[in-house]
Amino acid sequence: MSELQIQLVTDTWIAVTWDEYIQIIENPAYEKAKVYYHNGQMRIEMPPIGNDHASDHTIILFAVNLFASIKGIALNGKDNCTYRKTGFNEAQPDVSYYIGENADVIPYGTSIINLDIYPPPDLVIEVANTSLADDQGKKRLLYEDLGVKEYWILNVQNVQLMAFAIENQGSRRITESQVLPGLTIFLLNDALRRTRKINQSQVGAWLLTQFQQ
Repeated sequence: MSELQIQLVTDTWIAVTWDEYIQIIENPAYEKAKVYYHNGQMRIEMPPIGNDHASDHTIILFAVNLFASIKGIALNGKDNCTYRKTGFNEAQPDVSYYIGENADVIPYGTSIINLDIYPPPDLVIEVANTSLADDQGKKRLLYEDLGVKEYWILNVQNVQLMAFAIENQGSRRITESQVLPGLTIFLLNDALRRTRKINQSQVGAWLLTQFQQ
């Protein structure tokens, strides 16, 4: 497949070999792109990111970090970090977390996180504005194969967070986080709905009162 063809097709899965994939993503034209690789196919997602996506991205990061800080849960978050299982899979989730005993497993100085060396993140979050079908479908299969423990999809247009526990290379819907015990999906959805009416500082203050109960 020629480079020209790759440039013309984004936001869809394209059949390429792993070596072709590496060659493509090393092109400076894709330096700011989000890229995925799974089952012999790659996906390129190009910026820009709009206001709604960026705002929901920010509030979900804040909510998770605030909850973990208040509850004393060890945690390290990654924003648009790249995870690679050489020759097989690669992902750049919007948000990801190492939690508990894995919180400090990735040392500073690490670039792409090599999943042949390090464990996968405990929690992965994709913020879906125009990519919902893919986030629910092929990306969910990708994260099942990578062995993350929990996967959240934030549906921007419907203002709804869906959470999945992953085990035995499968996933099931959950209403309370298993990697962040006590954090309910209902509460996060309530916070997201509030952002449509009040600013993030006000939502943050409301979350603080809820998490301290």
